[in-house]
Amino acid sequence: MQRMRTQIQFVADMRPEVKSMDMRGATTAWAVPQPMTSGRLPYAALAGVRRRRFFAMLVDMFLVGLLSFAIVACLAIVTFGLSLLILPPLLPAVAFFYNGLTISGARMATPGMRAFDLEARLTDGGRAPFLNAAVQAVLFYLSWSFPPIFLFSLFQPEKRCLHDIFSGMIVTRTAD
Repeated sequence: MQRMRTQIQFVADMRPEVKSMDMRGATTAWAVPQPMTSGRLPYAALAGVRRRRFFAMLVDMFLVGLLSFAIVACLAIVTFGLSLLILPPLLPAVAFFYNGLTISGARMATPGMRAFDLEARLTDGGRAPFLNAAVQAVLFYLSWSFPPIFLFSLFQPEKRCLHDIFSGMIVTRTAD
């Protein structure tokens, strides 16, 4: 195992395009993923994250809508249409549990995020608990009331949106 790490380190030293960036913008070569507590993330972990997050969000919104429609249809059939009067808040509730359960799960990503090789973690690198994942989802959906707030990620070196910062999470590429 130690010999393989030495070989990986050697290969990484031979490829200068693989870089890591610290908070000050200084770059260093990397081979083995570094813990996030050191203040450094590998450059490859953040490459293309904004674009991938956008398309993952479209997939997830489609899935949440489909899941909500299925629940509404089943409840409407079971209650002979009487439940249609009390179901308008169903979409936010489904989105809350969809994001909370999938991001806090073993794969640390929603199905849309997994399709685009993304994962959400706490800023210290650990798995996000349900509460953090659900708070991130609520803040994300509230952010849609003022869309320019998403431009904040353009000025962040870690490409984090405000809802990521407030929930203590970061979205990166999966380490494959």
